[in-house]
Amino acid sequence: MPRYYGIYLDVKARLGIVFGGDAHEGERKVKYLLECGANVKLFSPDAEISDALRKLADSGKIEWVDRKYQPGDLAGGWVVIVADTASQETNEAISKEAKKRNILLNVMDVTPLCTWIAPSLIQRNDVTVAVSTAGTSPALARRLRERMSDHDYCQCLRWADMGPMLAGARVEQRSRQLKVTPDQWAQSITDKMLDVFEGGDTGRARAMLIEALETHDAANRA
Repeated sequence: MPRYYGIYLDVKARLGIVFGGDAHEGERKVKYLLECGANVKLFSPDAEISDALRKLADSGKIEWVDRKYQPGDLAGGWVVIVADTASQETNEAISKEAKKRNILLNVMDVTPLCTWIAPSLIQRNDVTVAVSTAGTSPALARRLRERMSDHDYCQCLRWADMGPMLAGARVEQRSRQLKVTPDQWAQSITDKMLDVFEGGDTGRARAMLIEALETHDAANRA
């Protein structure tokens, strides 16, 4: 039985709070929240903030508070990430406040204090694959991510390159009200279509997909 419920969060225009602004985990967490459209508030002493995060703060892209955690700092937050976990006392205080305010919390590598854990991510176009070991082996999750990101080793993400084409076909299918089940959609995306697409004939690949969807629609209406 899985320990965690796999989910993708829509953080757009929501407040993400990060504690710790180092050039490694703190910077990575802040930048990813920004990429996902979140409003970011960073708590980090001046001596510990990375140059990249300082520039983001100076440009107004993030709000920076020049200190460590104090009670009440989670006010207004929707999701909280503790990147600086050096103080167990602080970690526990943040966890206590997050529970009181019912805010989603990730304390990096301190699984018992988390209400969610961050998976290892593989991204290609609009496709994101998450790998999690339920916090038991981050090294294994990272190794799997590296293998899946290696195009020569893992061929599965070749399909992700067709994402924009598939999205456009989905819009057409809906506008034409073609009746196609999820299983039939998956069956319509074939190896031959991928070969044609990778050969550079995007138009033909799209035509193959639409034809397959039309065939399913006709069968479903018969």
